[in-house]
Amino acid sequence: MRAPRLRDGISGLVDLLLPLHCAGCGTAATAWCPECSRELGGLHRVERPLLPPAPPAYALGRYRGAARRAVLAYKESGQRHLADPLARHLTTGLRAITEQHRLDHRWWLVPAPSRAIAARRRGGAHMCRIAHRMATRLTAAGWPTEVADCLVTARAAADSAGLDAAERVRNLTGRVLLQNGRLPPRGAQLVLIDDVITTAATATACLEALGTAGRAFEAVLALTATAG
Repeated sequence: MRAPRLRDGISGLVDLLLPLHCAGCGTAATAWCPECSRELGGLHRVERPLLPPAPPAYALGRYRGAARRAVLAYKESGQRHLADPLARHLTTGLRAITEQHRLDHRWWLVPAPSRAIAARRRGGAHMCRIAHRMATRLTAAGWPTEVADCLVTARAAADSAGLDAAERVRNLTGRVLLQNGRLPPRGAQLVLIDDVITTAATATACLEALGTAGRAFEAVLALTATAG
């Protein structure tokens, strides 16, 4: 645990020393301005041929414009301070899903996995960092929430960038694996947390992996989704 904390501490120090600019529009003195935050202020249903009818999949915004720039800045450019505002958006979205579907207020968050090489380059699994911030927010608001970082991507899986739908499916089939010591308890209410839904190959592989362990998701929630 010490190494990830050290990396986050160094990243936070760098953020303090360098001037902030909005990841969406470049406005000075803020990491994520109110105007750009509106692009992640909705909740819309996402449908893809790969996704089963249940669980329902949702995204907060389209993978374009300021929302896309923020996701890439956080994911690929090392702007880890964006974990807090992005977690805030996902927390609001999950609360809306909970009320809409009349679900329990107790959640287990399952972050979508990253390839090990990508996680090392990013200073840790980017969605796991967001999930922990979500859990802190929800628990503080009286919604007991835990994180189950129980999925990993096998080394044989390639970077999905540039792959078409069929190639993404072949790339991930059988390559999202379980970490058995980190599984959520049976019967827990689970939501899969991701950054972008493109073809839904990642979400589908995650659902199947947890299904083999007798766990089922109540929802899939992503920051953004492509046009389909």
